[in-house]
Amino acid sequence: MALAPNDVKKPAGRRPGGPARGGAVRSWLRRVWPSFAVLVAGFVLWELAVEVFGISSFELAKPSEFFAEMWRSRDMLWDATWVTTQEILYGFLLSFAIGVLLAVLIVRFGWLERALYPLIVLFQVVPKVALAPIFILWFGYGLAPKLLLIVVITFFPITLNMIVGLKAIDQDLLLLMRSVGSSRNQILTRIQIPTSLPYLFAGMRIAITLAVIGAVVAEFSGAENGLGYLIQFASTQLDTPLMFAALTLVSLLGLILYYGMSLLEFVLRGRFPHITADTTR
Repeated sequence: MALAPNDVKKPAGRRPGGPARGGAVRSWLRRVWPSFAVLVAGFVLWELAVEVFGISSFELAKPSEFFAEMWRSRDMLWDATWVTTQEILYGFLLSFAIGVLLAVLIVRFGWLERALYPLIVLFQVVPKVALAPIFILWFGYGLAPKLLLIVVITFFPITLNMIVGLKAIDQDLLLLMRSVGSSRNQILTRIQIPTSLPYLFAGMRIAITLAVIGAVVAEFSGAENGLGYLIQFASTQLDTPLMFAALTLVSLLGLILYYGMSLLEFVLRGRFPHITADTTR
């Protein structure tokens, strides 16, 4: 007896979050553990080298010393980490908004590219450390100069990568869109922006690490709290364990934010198929 089309059993689809996701997690762990092992081995060798060669704690603190300092000063370090994290995130969000807006305007209007792009490049080569005291002179010691310095440092990779992505459109697809009467705005929103998303996320991963540097540099120039302030304070007090503890937290913060951006890219890949998440790191 022939079966009706609706009677044919279809193979069960793979459940979301099933073996594929579990395999991705195991693959990620296989990639991560060698780096973790090298890091642990580096700390062990560091500890032994300081002990064997009799290096003073004022010159180079042992990992055991600054990890112990991290525990003793955990409340102070937590407050400083939270302050720096807020500065980084607020500055990054501003950089994202400004960078994307500039890229879209530059690609959408050719005369803006000719007028603004050379100025953006010229502004990027200005030493950012020299701008920090100027911003403090203009805006005081509050949050504004720190956010402004972070924006100045981080918007460029977002803008540049977004511009490259917006221009990386398939010419055949562009001709097809024009042949059916699509406007420039329709081409921009339906083709160019989705195509640019992988480039945008690459720029965002670079920018989030630069935002960490910008926040620390801004706190060096003038701050009352934050990890950058603690590093500078510890150096003036010759408190090497505290200085290394703050440096370790800055490094961990940058690493967490970088991989957090990669995780966001991975999550959004299901929503926006144009995104090719960076799962190789």
